[in-house]
Amino acid sequence: MIGQRPNEMRTPARRVRGLGPAHSGTTTFWHQRVTSAAGVLLTIAFLVIVISLVGRTHAAVVQILGSPLVAVVMLLFIVNMLYHMWIGMQEILLDYVHDDKLKILALLGNTCFVFAVGFAAAFAILKLSFGV
Repeated sequence: MIGQRPNEMRTPARRVRGLGPAHSGTTTFWHQRVTSAAGVLLTIAFLVIVISLVGRTHAAVVQILGSPLVAVVMLLFIVNMLYHMWIGMQEILLDYVHDDKLKILALLGNTCFVFAVGFAAAFAILKLSFGV
């Protein structure tokens, strides 16, 4: 073709829009990998916190979970895991649900579930942290 480089891998529509392989398609891949790596560290911190709570009284647990550092670590863990789960479930739904109406409903359900769980968990941690 005229004006096309021999190793050009973009379709004509992609050339018109200025979108090539580097401009789309890898965002969720990298978000999944980054949240996975962060999840390893945050899961270790989460397990250390939970194990340190075993055998303590209710007042001691509330005091530990209410400390700012622990609250921040727990919130980071929750946000990271929910985002990682949301991306993973979205990819599964996009790949395996073929009916368009059902796919939209499933994606909406996935998003609503993540927001509901995230709101409930964040509310509980912030309530402990601020002592309200």
